Amino acid sequence: MSIHIEAKKGDIAETVLMPGDPLRAKWIAETFLEDAFCYNKVRGMLGYTGTYKGKRISVQGSGMGIPSVLIYYHELINDYGVKNIIRVGSAGSFQKDIKVRDIVLAMAASTTSGINKSRFKNADYSPTANFELLLDASLYARKKGIKTIAGNVLSADEFYEDDPEAYKLWAKYGVLCAEMEASGLYTIAAKHNVRALAILTISDSLVTGEHSTSADRETSFNEMVEIALNIA
Repeated sequence: MSIHIEAKKGDIAETVLMPGDPLRAKWIAETFLEDAFCYNKVRGMLGYTGTYKGKRISVQGSGMGIPSVLIYYHELINDYGVKNIIRVGSAGSFQKDIKVRDIVLAMAASTTSGINKSRFKNADYSPTANFELLLDASLYARKKGIKTIAGNVLSADEFYEDDPEAYKLWAKYGVLCAEMEASGLYTIAAKHNVRALAILTISDSLVTGEHSTSADRETSFNEMVEIALNIA
C-alpha cells in the first residue's frame, strides 16, 4: 500500500475514473459497477474496483485542486501501475452557449497554478489530453446522441476569485470552462507515459449565474460517466 491509498497490489485496475468528490466515486461504483468493493478509506478518499461490461474498472476520489490530485495520480501510477486515468468532474462555464449539464472534453488545460512554472523555468508547458481517449469519447458521444464540446479549459488554483470578471479574459481567448485538476493530470500523465482525459459536466455558468445543486453534482451526471466507462 502507498501513503494515501491502502489498497493491496492488484486491487486497483489499470483504468481509473477519478471524480474529485469521493461520494461521487461511491455513487459511480454502486450505480455502474458489478461486484464492486471498496479498497480505500484513508482520509475519506473512497476508492472502489468492480467490473463494467466484463472489464475491470476502478473509481477513486481525488479531492479538489492540483496539489491534492497530484498525490493520488502519483501513487496510482507509480505504486499501482495504473495506465489510464479519466477525470470525471464538474466545471463552470465561461461561454454563454455552454449550458449547465453540457459535457466538455478537455483537449488542453491552461492553468493559474504555478506548479509547471517551477518545472519549466522561463517557459510555458501546454498539457494536453491523450488523443486516442479524446477521439474515442467524441465518437462514442456522437454515436449515442450525447452533445459534447471539445476545447481548452482552465485549471484554476482558486475557486473564489477576488475579481468576478477575471474569467472574461480566458473566455475571450476561447477557453470553455473552469475546473481545478486537468492541467495537473495531463502533466503527470505525460511525465509517466500514461493516457489521460478529463471529461467535465457543466455544473454552473459564470455567464448566466445558473447552477446545479451539490446533490446533482454528486449523483446525477450520468452521461459523463457513461462516456468514460465505455472508452475505458
